[in-house]
Amino acid sequence: MCINFLIVSTDKIKSLIQREIEAIQQIPVDGAILKAVDLIYQQVHQKKGKLIVSGMGKAGQIGVNIATTLSSTGTPAIFLHPSEAQHGDLGMIQENDILLTISNSGKTREIVELEYLAKNLYPQIKMILLTGNKDADLAVKADVALFTGGPEELCPLGLAPTTSTTVMTVAGDILVVLLMERINFTKADYAKRHHSGYLGQKAKEE
Repeated sequence: MCINFLIVSTDKIKSLIQREIEAIQQIPVDGAILKAVDLIYQQVHQKKGKLIVSGMGKAGQIGVNIATTLSSTGTPAIFLHPSEAQHGDLGMIQENDILLTISNSGKTREIVELEYLAKNLYPQIKMILLTGNKDADLAVKADVALFTGGPEELCPLGLAPTTSTTVMTVAGDILVVLLMERINFTKADYAKRHHSGYLGQKAKEE
């Protein structure tokens, strides 16, 4: 009985992993991410603004990872919580900054409101949207809409963010790598930004 359960469990796990892999492979490669890289490069590396990443809930947690990884690899970025933005943190935004908003539905109320408030502050501010819904109003308003492919969630209820956050993470990783290559980011550059810990030590090795 235990052996049969182990076989079933192993097959199930492999099936779930395969579904995640297939979702990643369905991320559209349509040039939009290259436009996003160009826009971030222009605003951050040429105009000396910063990337402001924002998302609510699980999408926000992905956003924190994207912002911190970009910062450590030469593209200054911060995470702005969309709810806290309405209580004064909107003041983090400056004229040459660019927004990277993350919403799987493209309809997240706090992100919709953030887009309005940010443009009320700086009407010309640029915005990139990472979403699973290419037909959302936010996608139409964005300067660049990065579509994840809108995969079905791995969650058996079809509710908990699972596959959607996987593809968001992959899209964020691609942004990081392409920007590193665009600015010719080196190991020495990394060491200057990541002084301590294992990675800091590894970056200093010749």
